[in-house]
Amino acid sequence: MNQSIRSFFTRIMLLLLVCITDTAAVCAQEQFKRGLEQYSFIPRGQWITGVSVSWSQASHDNYQFFVLENIKGDSYSFKVSPMLMYCFRDNLTAGGRFAYKRTLMRVDKARFVLASDTDYNIDNLYSLSHSYSGMAAFRNYISFGNNKRFGMFNEVQLQIGGSQSKLCNGSGDDVTGTYERSFDLDVGLAPGMIMFLNNYSAIEVNVGVLGFSYTRTKSTTDQVYVARRNNQSANFKINLFSITFGVAFYL
Repeated sequence: MNQSIRSFFTRIMLLLLVCITDTAAVCAQEQFKRGLEQYSFIPRGQWITGVSVSWSQASHDNYQFFVLENIKGDSYSFKVSPMLMYCFRDNLTAGGRFAYKRTLMRVDKARFVLASDTDYNIDNLYSLSHSYSGMAAFRNYISFGNNKRFGMFNEVQLQIGGSQSKLCNGSGDDVTGTYERSFDLDVGLAPGMIMFLNNYSAIEVNVGVLGFSYTRTKSTTDQVYVARRNNQSANFKINLFSITFGVAFYL
């Protein structure tokens, strides 16, 4: 009786072992494949370079904007951002970009009107700031089938930068001012689209959809009062303010 039970369990164990072996063999032979083919959209060895420049200037004389009246002043903003990347493998590139921005705003006089009997005068307001940043970027290009003109890319960004600014108000002995210095760290994901105009130039557009940013700021008012603040934020949605357009050259 014991021998019959022992023989029965032996047969069961052998059957399970055969089933497991056959299943493993079938899984090893029949691997799931999506059938996706990756075409060479950006070939290895290409250099990618470009630069974006923006400039804006405005001058106001007796200008009115909502609750601000009798505005007299001027402002300008300038930004330059060169880029250089290298394709170390088909459709894979790495590189970086540098950005510098300078902004000036000067208000000689203005009136802040909340009601007919409530208003404030703003005189001799001056603000100047400039920022700089360096970014390391990694891109993965994806073509639309075997199309060589249109494609997509996904860019991973690591940016480190800083800024300096000063704000002054008043004139003569009544001048008061604040000086600020800040440090910025940003990590983000920015997918985009690309359209080649010819073999060497293309138009690119990308938008940030995922990112983390950290900012540390130190401000000094009237060279006496010191304040510090830290700010952290995470973005897990489409940021319309991060949409960028540019022209790149593929050499």
